[in-house]
Amino acid sequence: MKPFSIAGVQMRISASVPNVEAMKLKLDILMNLYPWVDMVLFSELCAYGPLTANAMPVPGEFEQEMCAMAAKHGIWLLPGSIFEQKDGKIYNTATVIDPEGSVVARYRKMFPFYPYEVGVTGGDEFCVFDIPDVGRFGVSICYDMWIPETTRTLAVMGAEVILHPTLTGTIDREIELSIARASAATNQCYFFDINGLDAGGSGKSIVCGPEGRIVYQADVNEEFIPIEINLEKVRRSRELGVLRLGQPMKSFRDRPVEFTVYTPGTKHPYLEGLGPLIKPQRVHELGELQIKDEARASELPKRVVTSFRPPSDPYSIG
Repeated sequence: MKPFSIAGVQMRISASVPNVEAMKLKLDILMNLYPWVDMVLFSELCAYGPLTANAMPVPGEFEQEMCAMAAKHGIWLLPGSIFEQKDGKIYNTATVIDPEGSVVARYRKMFPFYPYEVGVTGGDEFCVFDIPDVGRFGVSICYDMWIPETTRTLAVMGAEVILHPTLTGTIDREIELSIARASAATNQCYFFDINGLDAGGSGKSIVCGPEGRIVYQADVNEEFIPIEINLEKVRRSRELGVLRLGQPMKSFRDRPVEFTVYTPGTKHPYLEGLGPLIKPQRVHELGELQIKDEARASELPKRVVTSFRPPSDPYSIG
């Protein structure tokens, strides 16, 4: 098997100025330190930050600059994602570039972080691509992995490595680390979850192997994360089982049931009863509490306090 290595870049991201030149500098430094790296992966929305005001056409100038950097260093490059403007819509789009500087794939994030990623449209096409003599790779972005069917579909399409740029700066980052491990184990694949810093996230990027074990977990500072992977481990895991035990990919293939929750047109009363996908509002919640409190108060006996005179002696209760 041909050796293959992937380096994640966890770097500080600004929301007020472009980060493209900083990305180029990081890439030059990384390749000087680790010239054996074959692929480099940046975090979600790394280039221009998390504001949809920075949306631009794809292909465009940024993609051209990244193609030139990939060709300069002879590497596969996934430079995070940017907000793409197309036909009056905005998508969160990642580009995959080969060592000759050609675009081989583009992926639009399927599950924008609603109701917070306002104004972004989800994509509807999965993304896998092959690297000759190495294996098959899949791409997903951030909140996609909270919908486990996305990762499972990539695995069923043959992906042995999931490249997962993310932007998480919220208190659920610890939950995501668990999801990354579970995604790797249940789909028996490598999972590269690369986060940013500052406006780009709270760090703690993680790389997991096909048995769900942590290969490396970053801290909350800028880091290069160069990892040599062994895709034979993926193939052996899928052939013989996780730790030579469970074989979830085969079990999914050989399942005795069809999951009717996915049948088009099927109504799901419980899901409908959960209400609309909205951002929680404190005023709304307090309003409901106030109504409940008023209803409860109307059922209680009334007690009127006409006056209160504190004792002249603070130690006296008489």
